[in-house]
Amino acid sequence: MNLHYQVDGQGEAIILIHGLFGSADNLGLVARALKDKYKVVSIDLRNHGRSPHSDSFTYREMAADVLKVIEQCDIERFSLVGHSMGGKVAMAMTELAASRFNHLIVLDMAPVHYQVHRHQNVFAGLQEVSKHNACNRKDAEAYLAQHIVEPGVRQFLLKSFAKTENGYDWRFNVDGLIANYDTIMGWQEVPAFSGRTLFIKGQDSEYIQPEHRESIARQFPTAKAHMIANTGHWLHAEKPETVNRIILNFLQQPLDR
Repeated sequence: MNLHYQVDGQGEAIILIHGLFGSADNLGLVARALKDKYKVVSIDLRNHGRSPHSDSFTYREMAADVLKVIEQCDIERFSLVGHSMGGKVAMAMTELAASRFNHLIVLDMAPVHYQVHRHQNVFAGLQEVSKHNACNRKDAEAYLAQHIVEPGVRQFLLKSFAKTENGYDWRFNVDGLIANYDTIMGWQEVPAFSGRTLFIKGQDSEYIQPEHRESIARQFPTAKAHMIANTGHWLHAEKPETVNRIILNFLQQPLDR
């Protein structure tokens, strides 16, 4: 699995990992804030963006994919910033390369198995677009709107609606994501990771709840937490200056080596 990725800037390495239905561009505001001081590697996970598709889609496999990119870039030590599903990939990487972490930053995601199906309308909308073979973004949005009320969600999804050799289609693997949805929402606990870890939560988001504290403490016993007021799950897009400032401050704290 050779992932598509982009490298910007120079210095200590920061790896950015997007969430479900996303691509490397989704953390573009974070990348722009970091690239003047760091070497920023923005990754398309398998089944997303310009990376290859696969029927197999576990967090351990996705973590191994990211580690392969790190090796290709000849990076020894690194920090990871992961949003949502990408946060789980970043957390899963602690089991594969704990000694090589400088910092781990998780944006609005807990290391738990989520029981609530949050994306039924999204999958219905994606399938509606594919069923009608939409040949432009305007038509695709109209089909999405039959199932997805929020214009912002539709626009986010349409970033991955692109022209291919066979007309327009989704860049992410819709069938593969549906087939592996239970795995995406699930989680296999990782051994306790004592490296520098920060969880950033959107105040209005439901992804990190008080009942998750025990799981976080068990797997990431030294973790710190920061809440962003009046923001939801897309905190890095809603409050980019605040999120970027918190990330930079955390990255610049001296390491215990």
